Amino acid sequence: MSEQALRYEQLASELASLIESRVLSRGDRLPSVRQLSKERRLSVSTVLQALHLLEDRGLVEARPQSGYFVRQAKTSHAEPLVRSTPDAAMPVDISQRLVRVLQSGTRPGVAPLAAALPAPELLPVAALNRLYAGVVRRHPELLSGGSHINMDEPALVRQLVRRSLAWGGPIAAEEFVITNSCTESLGLCLRAVTKPGDTVAVESPAYYLMLQLLETLGLKALEIPTDPRTGMSLDALELATRQGGIAACLLVSNGSNPLGCVMPDEKKRLFATLTAARGVAVIEDDIYGDLHLGNVRPWPVKAYDKVGNVMLCSSFSKSLSPALRIGFVAAGRYRPAIALHKTITSGGTNPITQHVLAEYLESGAYDRQLRTLRRAYERQLEAMRLAVSRHFPAATRIAQPQGGYVLWVELPEGFDTTQLYEQAIAENLAFVPGELFSPSGMYRNCLRLNCGNPHTPEIEDAVRRLGAIFSRPQIK
Repeated sequence: MSEQALRYEQLASELASLIESRVLSRGDRLPSVRQLSKERRLSVSTVLQALHLLEDRGLVEARPQSGYFVRQAKTSHAEPLVRSTPDAAMPVDISQRLVRVLQSGTRPGVAPLAAALPAPELLPVAALNRLYAGVVRRHPELLSGGSHINMDEPALVRQLVRRSLAWGGPIAAEEFVITNSCTESLGLCLRAVTKPGDTVAVESPAYYLMLQLLETLGLKALEIPTDPRTGMSLDALELATRQGGIAACLLVSNGSNPLGCVMPDEKKRLFATLTAARGVAVIEDDIYGDLHLGNVRPWPVKAYDKVGNVMLCSSFSKSLSPALRIGFVAAGRYRPAIALHKTITSGGTNPITQHVLAEYLESGAYDRQLRTLRRAYERQLEAMRLAVSRHFPAATRIAQPQGGYVLWVELPEGFDTTQLYEQAIAENLAFVPGELFSPSGMYRNCLRLNCGNPHTPEIEDAVRRLGAIFSRPQIK
């Protein structure tokens, strides 16, 4: 071992001791890199190696333009329970209620705790504006073109293939179809592998837009119990697929919405093997994969697919801008059917935006943007968890997300968040009631909160006022 290695490990050990003994308390700012370098007579690179080691151990965090700080300790709360789910598949009927909740939650003056949208100040809007101007100037033909046949810009597909190396790939360029959003990707996949009346296995709780897609396509949903830490139950899925009758399985294996769970790697491998053997097509939403809260980007189930049975869907709406309307699907053996449905229903996705996104990815700016977002979302999630623990009723259970930026909260039994929503929105407070995440109407004592915005005093006050509504005795 080199002398430099010994030095940075020794510095890391000494700083860790100060943190563990609470000489440096959570939230304290560490001495600057320059100060540590001067006082300890170490090179700047040695000091940075020590700080990076502490960062990897979860003891410190870097804050842009501010330095290194002792990381806030994770709050400890009981997590939501795994629920028993209905044995039979059932039609979905949530769209009208969902639309009303989402519309009222985005009215001016309403605290932004409902729709899972990132704060505008966290998005690289100025950089994207510059790229749009440059692309239109260099490629004026894109404004007069358009195709229902050649829909995928090679430059963007090339960048997606490169990025797929971090997803357990590479994924072949021929698998990709560029879409108008992740939602369109999911819908195209469902159309390719199901027909009206078919049954689709879903997580429980499940992302409500997935349920809305099932409803519009005339499909039935079979809820599969889902663990708040490890995702969909393989035992329950194995039992449900023994006799056939399941056309497809919809899931979010990385940063599940609303639980925020990440399925372990071995479980993903077993999941891919089971579904392939049972002839169950897998539609995987990986929109939060890049927004994981760990040290390494988790692979999707797609990485363990050996037969082209997994369709991997995602977009850049949560990381760059919801207005881009750019998604994609790595479609496996279903690519011809998906491309045909895309051609018929919406044709080619905006070629200008495809070029803008390709240039942004090629520049390396996206990885810097992701590092900034992950730090911000982790802080915002933890701040929201602390606020909920301060202001919500005793015995409230709170999820511990491993990805994304939404928080699942389980109130004590007897609460009905659908009824509570009416009181909350009357006071300009919004959330998404839990029953909208279940085709059978489960989770009525649960709710989902958006943590995509910095935790300002206004957000803290909104959580306090929500807690006050939940604490009124007449609503139980």
